[in-house]
This record gives sequence, C-alpha cells and structure tokens, in this order.
Amino acid sequence: MSSTKPIHTSSARQNNQQQIDLIKLMGTLIDARWFIICLTLLFTIFGAAYVLLATPIYKADALIQVESKSSDISALVGDMGDMFSSESSSVTEIEIIKSRMILGQTVDKFNLTTQIKPGYLPAIGQGLARLTKSEIDIDIPRFFIPGYIDLPAKFSFIVDNADVGSYSVFDEESKKILSGKVGELATKGEFAVFVRQIDASTGDSFAIEKQSKMDAVQWLQENLSISERGKDSGILLLSFVGENKADIETILDDIAQNYFLQNVERSSAEAEQSLAFLQGHLPDIKHELTLAEDNLNQYRQAHESVDLSLEAQSKLKVMVELEAQLNELTFKESDISQRYTKDHPAYISLLDKRNVLLEEKSKLNQQIQDLPLTQREILRLTRDVEVNQAIYIQLLGKVQELSVLKAGTVGNVRILDEAQAYTEAVKPKKLLVVVVAILLGGFIAVALVLVNKAIHKGVESPDQIEELGIPVYASIPLSQLQNQLEQKIKRTKIKTSLNVEETLLSESNPADLSIEALRGLRTSMHFAMLEAKNNVVMITGPSPSIGKSFVTANLGGVIANAGQKVLIIDGDMRKGYLQRHFNLKYDDGLSDLLVGKSTAEEVVKSTGVDNLDVITRGIVPPNPSELLMHPRFKQFLAWASEQYDLVLIDTPPVLAVTDPSIVGALAGTTLMVGRFEVSTAKEIEIAHHRFEMAGIEVKGFILNAVEKKASSTYGYGYYNYSYQSDK
Repeated sequence: MSSTKPIHTSSARQNNQQQIDLIKLMGTLIDARWFIICLTLLFTIFGAAYVLLATPIYKADALIQVESKSSDISALVGDMGDMFSSESSSVTEIEIIKSRMILGQTVDKFNLTTQIKPGYLPAIGQGLARLTKSEIDIDIPRFFIPGYIDLPAKFSFIVDNADVGSYSVFDEESKKILSGKVGELATKGEFAVFVRQIDASTGDSFAIEKQSKMDAVQWLQENLSISERGKDSGILLLSFVGENKADIETILDDIAQNYFLQNVERSSAEAEQSLAFLQGHLPDIKHELTLAEDNLNQYRQAHESVDLSLEAQSKLKVMVELEAQLNELTFKESDISQRYTKDHPAYISLLDKRNVLLEEKSKLNQQIQDLPLTQREILRLTRDVEVNQAIYIQLLGKVQELSVLKAGTVGNVRILDEAQAYTEAVKPKKLLVVVVAILLGGFIAVALVLVNKAIHKGVESPDQIEELGIPVYASIPLSQLQNQLEQKIKRTKIKTSLNVEETLLSESNPADLSIEALRGLRTSMHFAMLEAKNNVVMITGPSPSIGKSFVTANLGGVIANAGQKVLIIDGDMRKGYLQRHFNLKYDDGLSDLLVGKSTAEEVVKSTGVDNLDVITRGIVPPNPSELLMHPRFKQFLAWASEQYDLVLIDTPPVLAVTDPSIVGALAGTTLMVGRFEVSTAKEIEIAHHRFEMAGIEVKGFILNAVEKKASSTYGYGYYNYSYQSDK
C-alpha cells in the first residue's frame, strides 16, 4: 500500500496543476476582455464595411439537355449500327462548351477583349458610388488598336463634355491618342473607337484594358461553371457569374446558343459527308449496270433467248444475295474506317463476316462450273445485271434517306431553360461575412493575448521571486493616482506652478494603497539594516521603466514623515528623472559634485517635505561610471551618512550599466525593484547573479505595480481602509 501512495500524490498534484493552469488561462482572457472585445468589434466593423462596399456578384444559369443517341449514319447502313454508336459523355460535352471554339465566338460577338473599369477611388470607390447612386458607365462595342502594341495594353478614357458626348483617349504615358463623340466612329491611324453610350459627367474617367482573345476566353472559363444534374442524366447546368445581371444573362445565352448550333452543324456535316460518298459511287454503279444489261441482251440475241433452268435460277438467287451482302459490308467498312482502326473489334468482326461470305461465294462458283456452258454464261450475265441493279437501287434509297436526314437534322442538344440571373447576389454572403469577421476577430484577439502572455512571462507573484532565493520585502499595488500625477507633470510646461503635494504621491494621497505598502517596506528595511555597515540604501533593478524612482521618492517621503532625516540621491547620471517627483531642476546635482564643480552643501536641495532632501543627477557627464569610482563619491557618502538618518540612492538598471555594482559596494543595504508582469524571472536571476559576482548581497526584492487580475492567484494583501474624520 505504501508504494501506491506517492503515485496517488503525484497524480493529484498534476491534476491540480492542470486545473490551476486552466484557471490561469481563463483569467488571462478575462483580464484582456476589453482588448478582445475591441479587436472583435473592429473586425466586425471591417466585415460590415466590406459587406456594404464590396461589389455584389450575381449569378445566371441555363439548362441544356444532351440526348443519348446512336449515329444516324450508322443506323442507315444496316444491322451493325450498334457498333458505331456516337453517344457522347457529359464530360466530353462540358469540355466542348468550355473550348475556344465555343467561347471564342462569344468573345468576338461582345468585344470581350476590351475591359472597361470606371475611374473610382481604389478599394472603396465603387461601393461608395453604388451606395450614393452615382455610378458611371460607358458602352464601347468596338475598340481597335495597332497590331504592334503588346497586349495587354491599358488606356485612359476621359469625358470632355457630357452634354455633347465628346471624349478623349490617352495611352499609359498620358499621351492623347484621339478624340471623338458618342455615336460616331473615331479613328486615327490604326486606332478606332466607337462609343455607343456614355452615362457619366464631364471630367469622369474610365480605365480601358485591351487584352488578347486567349485572355478573354480564360476569363470566360474562370467565371463559367458547368455541372451535370444527376448521374448520367444528360442534363447540364451552365452557370455564369458577374457584376451586371443583364450582361451575364446575355453572355450565357450566347454560349448556350453557340453550343447548340455547333451540335446541329456537326450532325449535318456527318450526313453530308456520307451523302457525298454515296453520290460519288452512283455514276460508276449506273455505268456497270448498263454494261451488264447490254451484255446480257447481246448474248440472248446471239443465242436466241436462252432461259435459265430451275437449278440455275436457284443458284442465281443465292449469288445475288451474297453479292448484296458483300456490297452492304463494303458500305459499312467505308463508314467504320472513319471511326476505328483495323485492330478494333468491330472492324475485325466485319472482316470476318466478309471472309465467310467470300468462302460461300467461292463454293457457289464451283457448283456453277458443273452447269452447261450456255447456262453458265447466261447465269453470269444475269447475275451481273441483277447484282448491279440491286446495288444501284440500294444506293438510290440511301441517297434519298440521307438527303431527308440532312434536311431535318436537329442534333442531340436542346436548350431547356434560357439564361436567367438570380434576384439576390451570390457574393458576398452578408451574414456569413459578418459572422466570419466576428469569429476571426475573436480568434485573433485571443491568439494575440495568449502569444503575448507566452512571450512576455513577467513575474506575477512573490512566490516566483522567492524561488530564486531572494526574499520579497514588499508588493506595491499599482496606483492609478500616480499615473494621473505623471500625466499632469508631463502636460505642465511651467513646472514651477506645481508644488510637491501635486507631484509626490506620499504627499498627495498618504492613504493610497501603494503608500501603505511602502510603510510596510519601511518596517522591513528597519530590521534588514540592523547589521548593515552604514545607513546607505541602494535601490536598483534589472531593467529600466520598472518604477525605481517612484519607489525611492515615495519611500523617502514615508520615512521622512516618520521623523527621520532622509537624503535621496539620483545615482542615474545618464537618464535619471527623480527631480520630477519634487518639481525640481536636474542641473547642479551629483555629477557636478563628483567633478568638483560644486560642494555637497551646494547640491543638496530641499524638497518641500520636512526632513527630506534630494540631490538630482546634474548635467549628464561623458563618464558616469568613472565618476562613481572617484574618491569624492566615497567621501560624499561618508558625509551624507553622518548628516542624515537614511540615505537612499536610486541607481540605473544593473543589466544595462555597471554603476549599481560600484554604488552597491559602498552601500550598506541593496534592494532590487521589479515590475509586475514586466520583469521576468530570468532577468531577475541574472541581475542577482551579477551582484553576487561583485560581492554585493541583495537584501530583498520589491515587486512594484501589482495589479488585481483574474489570471493571478496573488492579490494585493491590502484592504482599502482609508481615513475618515469625525463630524
């Protein structure tokens, strides 16, 4: 049993950690709720603006039926018509419709190689024009350019006078090409423009792009979609999308009509080709029939009208039937040879049947050889006459049938529904766009919050700092009043108009939670300094903008109000701004003292707070670190330690410069400041290690600007217990 207990404890700890992480994650999102709401609202506004300004895209469709049928020509040639079926699959018909043969006719008819766009503002111009009912339009059915100009070519069209319909055309280099009027063909050299109508005002412009026929066909293919309704139904649905309802209906109707006409022409051409073949053979068959009849008549006259015996008549009948069948196969072979090679099963079957008939014919010829000579000769001549006569009559019949077929050819395609545009636009889908914008805005906002949280892993509780081996002396809540004071100082140009009660929080609002926290720090410092070598306290931090000056100034004010004499020194001679908290000037300060320009008594300035003096940074020197290492600084600190109960030194960040290491060697106590959610555990650890390398002990840590957040399990630890006077 004892072996399972640690496993249970570990599992419980892991589950608890996962629960804490989930709660922290939800808390992070709750803390950033206004950012998430604002960003989502911004995306929603953009989505709504897009819905209002985007050009609506309409859709028109048409319905075509492709009937399944066998080749009429193959049906005419006899019982093997099923071998020559010419049924086309829907995939084939779809590709035919999308071919350049069909779409190219539509491009030529409607001059789709000329693309015209009104000169609206980019992105939003067309939408604004549509909303304000101020759209402009132009109809240019003909626009020809010289052949030496590379396509695509762009031109500008400007309305000179809308009242008389005059206009000018310019090339890409703004060079005028020609001028003209509505309803008149304007030409200049190889340029030619015909404008049918202009619906615009004087000064309006249009962008004209002349593209190749291939590009225009590709544009049609991109906007044209074709699908089959149901499997093997032969019903094709043609759809075309565009900005103008009338235009897309006209274009789609023309495409359907072009496809229908080519189908009829294709069927008619097949009948015409077969008819030409048969008519080409008729004169030869007629000539052979005439010769056969003449030979038969001459032979009968020479032999005084010899009649055939019953046996000979029977063989003649069989022979004529065989010749008719062989002749039928000849016609079929001429048709099938245009469709298949000799390796095709249908072609092989035809050849096999012919061989069988030829063998029967050969056997019959051998039997005829047994007849008397006169009977054989009259049988041969009669056979020639009847065979040629049968062939001639058969050809005449087929010629008549093909003539009727050609005249009545309707093809196997019919248009069921003509093109018609939908009433509502298919794009953009307004509700969907807005919903997607809301979801996208919320997703991006949440992602940004989580990514920012993952990247900027600032400390959020004293526990994280104490894990590094640094005791936390105080957690100072974020003061909104301090932010207001800083904004007020920045807005005030004449700083002499402000007194210390308007610049120092400990004087402006002593009951502020931040000041209460500093009072707790004052108590912690008292015990920390019991074993210190002097009363000099250095306040530093790992990075800038974490509130060192705020802590130093207000801590000095709190201690001074307790009756101790305090001196605050701005040790950041580079960018120190401690003087702002006391409404003083930075010059005549520490740098002036260290270079020997001023004495200690001269640089000490009164703050307006009892028992509290300050030394500003002074003029920025070129070598702050070297000045701090000068014996004057050590002598000055010894003097200040004797004159004051407490000396506070505000230094620059230790990770940026070496000044804190120099000052810390002379100070009796070192405190480090970090900012809530700004200072990371890593940089605090590095700063602490740097002090250890310099032989300086960091007594404690001050966590500044702590905020109450749902993601943080650590609260202020202070209650708003403000002062109230009795009345």
